[in-house]
Amino acid sequence: MKSTARTLFAVVAVAALALAGCASDTSSPEDEVVTSGETETTEAIVDNATVAALTGEAIEAGSLSRPALSAKIDNHPSARPQVGLDEADIVFEELVEGGLTRYVAVWHSSLPAEIGPVRSVRPMDPEIVSPFGGVFAYSGGQVRFIQMMQEAPVYNAIHGQPDTEDTFYRTSAKVAPHNVLVKAPELIDQHLDLPAPDQQFAYAASIEESTAVASGSAVASLNPRFSGFSSPTWEWDGTQGAFLRFQTNGAADSASSGNQISATNLVILQVGIDVVEDIPTTRLVNQGTGWVATGGSITEINWFKATPESPIVLTTADGDEVLLGVGNTWIELIPNDSSDVEAGVLTIN
Repeated sequence: MKSTARTLFAVVAVAALALAGCASDTSSPEDEVVTSGETETTEAIVDNATVAALTGEAIEAGSLSRPALSAKIDNHPSARPQVGLDEADIVFEELVEGGLTRYVAVWHSSLPAEIGPVRSVRPMDPEIVSPFGGVFAYSGGQVRFIQMMQEAPVYNAIHGQPDTEDTFYRTSAKVAPHNVLVKAPELIDQHLDLPAPDQQFAYAASIEESTAVASGSAVASLNPRFSGFSSPTWEWDGTQGAFLRFQTNGAADSASSGNQISATNLVILQVGIDVVEDIPTTRLVNQGTGWVATGGSITEINWFKATPESPIVLTTADGDEVLLGVGNTWIELIPNDSSDVEAGVLTIN
């Protein structure tokens, strides 16, 4: 089944405890949404790009014409190890209820056989995923948040709906609600009429020419503190040429493949977070300050996002464009000191 990018679903029913099921640490199944919609078939779109849009890697022209797949990924302890997270091109980490975090991960350069576990949508997710277009996979959520997501220029693939019966399922390897997995290639194959994503960031020709290495200072580890419950650490590994991720408790943070989560680039943004009806809501259409770490170095930056559909623009203190290293990127959205929650802290060693 193929579809247009802005297919809108009519919400028929959402269980009353959707928010409680998504926010709590219990293992009760979260609510599913019942929707309906129409689709239309178009021809596949040809993309002649020679650089991977989300990593900066050189590619054969036309080899990445498929759309991006974004997904809301669970970061509850019962959801770990996540499936396919180590293969994502770009991952956003955002604060949710209870001081916990969840991810919005984006795959394009490669598609794992499966991804997940996917969880429910939050009000900041449309601002995160809109620039990527393509497909956004999640497990449901409050009606108001789903309606916001359905207004975004992405295809909403929601667990429990007729169009995802063959691509979403609950694995017996994890407990509900932390067990919804997505068959990524099969899902994308249903939506090849959607275009490939636009390039989001600028990339240097070499790590030595990246902004952090060229103008920053050496860094051994970074600890972005979201809350008292969420404080992961990234340690520079010169042998692998990447930052390795460790959980709040200090354990290596690994995917189900056994590979430790790693990043070529770390982008830490100080963002405003409002609490709206008990829901931490990141205000990403905004501007602020932050840091970029690449190649074992770190530098301060400014950031700006004009509209939900616009990419995040990263600049140096002098107003120059920030150049990342070729590879994957993790974006940490830590609360600034004007937020309704306790301000986050970045500890640099």
